[in-house]
Amino acid sequence: MSEFKGAVVTGSSRGIGAVTAQLLAEQGIGVVVNYRAKAPRANKIVAAIEEKGGKAVAVGADLTSAEGPQALVDAAVENFGSLDVVVLNASGGMETSMGENYALRLNRDAQVAMLQAALPKLSEGGRVVFVTSHQAHFINEVSTMDAYDAVAKSKRAGEDALREMIPELAEKNITFVVVSGDMIEGTITATLLNRLEPGAIDARREAAGKLYSVEEFGAEVAKMVFADVETGHTELVGGAGDFLTQSGK
Repeated sequence: MSEFKGAVVTGSSRGIGAVTAQLLAEQGIGVVVNYRAKAPRANKIVAAIEEKGGKAVAVGADLTSAEGPQALVDAAVENFGSLDVVVLNASGGMETSMGENYALRLNRDAQVAMLQAALPKLSEGGRVVFVTSHQAHFINEVSTMDAYDAVAKSKRAGEDALREMIPELAEKNITFVVVSGDMIEGTITATLLNRLEPGAIDARREAAGKLYSVEEFGAEVAKMVFADVETGHTELVGGAGDFLTQSGK
């Protein structure tokens, strides 16, 4: 069982975040399951965790709002006694209904705001994990599909802004790890991209050799919460070979 007691997993009412939250709970960590709008879905994840003897609480919070990040931090401390882990999984930007610059507000500004809110409460020796995609991580060297370009750039901007906080995290012996994955089968982003650019998923599957499922990738994210790696480490999950070749890394 883990020595960590409390975790916040953003965007965890479904998909990769939900899988990660459930796996952390199985390690004895109390998890704040975060959702933006759909409470029933989050409550279902909490119920599944509690059924297995784990601890979780569902908290509605829009990370792009002024009060959202703090609500998640407070929930972890109040319910589980401490905040030891933050998994920055929430992302988006393909939505057309969320106003201008939404991708940047969510994928950069809200990520930084979440970590800034968490930092005063994060335990010494804690861990922060940022979840991204190869398409975003390598965007400065390798171009991506037009439909995903703005999102990829905003996620890379978020990663860069978070990396700038590493010295501040180091003062409390908090490590920062990036987990980057290829297109994930069954995610909303992959589905939307395939709709906008038919054949996109098949093309990536061919280039990568295999695309991870939501369950498989969530397991990799959860694993990096405990992995013995140096701060600033980037874990490339599956099929990064062609990105590395094109980027010259």
